[in-house]
Amino acid sequence: MDNLLSIVTFIPALAALILAVFLRGEDEAAQRNAKWAALFATGATFLVSLFILFGFDPSDTGFQFVEQAEWLLGLQYKMGVDGISVLFVMLTTFTMPLVIAASWGVTHRVKEYMIAFLLLETLMLGVFMALDLVLFYLFFEAGLIPMFLIIGIWGGKERIYASFKFFLYTFLGSVLMLVAMVAMYADAGTTDIELLLRHSFSAGSFDLLGVQVVGGLQTLMFLAFFASFAVKMPMWPVHTWLPDAHVQAPTAGSVVLAAILLKMGGYGFLRFSIPMFPVGSDVMAPLVLWMSAIAIVYTSLVALVQADMKKLIAYSSVAHMGFVTMGIFAANQQGFDGAIFQMLSHGFISGALFLCVGVIYDRMHTREIDAYGGLVNRMPAYALIFMLFTMANVGLPGTSGFIGEFLTLMAVFQVNTWVAAVATTGVIFSAGYALWLYRRVVMGDLIKESLKSITDMTGRERAIFAPLVVMTLLLGVYPALVTDIIGPSTAALVAQYDTALAAAESARQMAAN
Repeated sequence: MDNLLSIVTFIPALAALILAVFLRGEDEAAQRNAKWAALFATGATFLVSLFILFGFDPSDTGFQFVEQAEWLLGLQYKMGVDGISVLFVMLTTFTMPLVIAASWGVTHRVKEYMIAFLLLETLMLGVFMALDLVLFYLFFEAGLIPMFLIIGIWGGKERIYASFKFFLYTFLGSVLMLVAMVAMYADAGTTDIELLLRHSFSAGSFDLLGVQVVGGLQTLMFLAFFASFAVKMPMWPVHTWLPDAHVQAPTAGSVVLAAILLKMGGYGFLRFSIPMFPVGSDVMAPLVLWMSAIAIVYTSLVALVQADMKKLIAYSSVAHMGFVTMGIFAANQQGFDGAIFQMLSHGFISGALFLCVGVIYDRMHTREIDAYGGLVNRMPAYALIFMLFTMANVGLPGTSGFIGEFLTLMAVFQVNTWVAAVATTGVIFSAGYALWLYRRVVMGDLIKESLKSITDMTGRERAIFAPLVVMTLLLGVYPALVTDIIGPSTAALVAQYDTALAAAESARQMAAN
């Protein structure tokens, strides 16, 4: 299986091509065939990706399953995974069959809908596997197109506004990253990520327009990449595209956005910012830590006053991504482990919460919190599932949500106790908005006439939630499933980061003397 990564990456794209060429018509049979073909393709992708997981050696901190070939205009097609990226690949292949199964009720332009999601899966997998700057950038940016179409064609009433806002925010941030990539190639003479990780970019301070740039070229490159990854996460204050995108996107679009697309920002920080620009990361770390703490508190408070369920969960996602960036820029073992664990956990929990909203939206066609109440009387299975993921979102011990938040807070406490103290209040606020939402929607008497005929979850819906329930509880009680895989790679990243900072400090002192 020398080309295992390419096979996993391009199975969905091949299925999309087959659908585009051979499937005709919009009748019920054609729609059903499109859905089954997409489900089969994403399921096959997941099954084949298991060979990556089972064949992966956590003790090897380098890249594994590496594929390399000459490509366009002398560029390299290079793919590989390490302990930092392999579980994001698995999260993507695990989530996509559930997303397709959750889309069974779609009736408008079904073939195009499935093609968009299949292409999106290929592009997301490419981001986590690419080991060439140009290849990474192409996958990273091309992923905007199918998501733009998913929101713009199958979204809600304000879908055009939301889709353009999503595209412009994320695209404009990435323009600066492209400039930095050109500068990296000019400095290092290569676009190979493996070689760039071993290259030392200049960290000598210099004056730029009368302002001294501490950390020199590394700081400028860090800021350029930060502009892209901070929007993608998204971090406060460039988060405002996310609530609009979530509210207008179809349920499956919201799940992919929350579970996978947001993780590209965190992955980018771990793959590029920390190892390639350690001095720039160290210079900017205090600012990023405080931005993360503010994001946790501010977006939690904003979530408390939302009237739309999707918008509340969207702001919750911004708050939880604040824990991720805090952990990353604490730059220690617990921080890196906690950030990755939090991203994986959030993929299961936030995706499940958006699916919970989708279940009742499909029945009532409204996301307004005030339109519900007392659902436990008619939908006991739904109430149980919703409660589990609400508790996991709060960070209840025994669920995966607890592990990531605990590790990141422990990491930040070692670096800045004030940031840790402010961020910890976000845990209290999260309990406030999550339990408030659950109380308003599920608990109480069933007094609204429109709800008295609502039906509980179907067998298909329960089957979709089952894997998410298992993963949320399994990682909550046995986090070593994740930490054993990522641990050696994050330990190596910490050692590389500390060594680079020590070398830069030594060079600075020698220059001063």
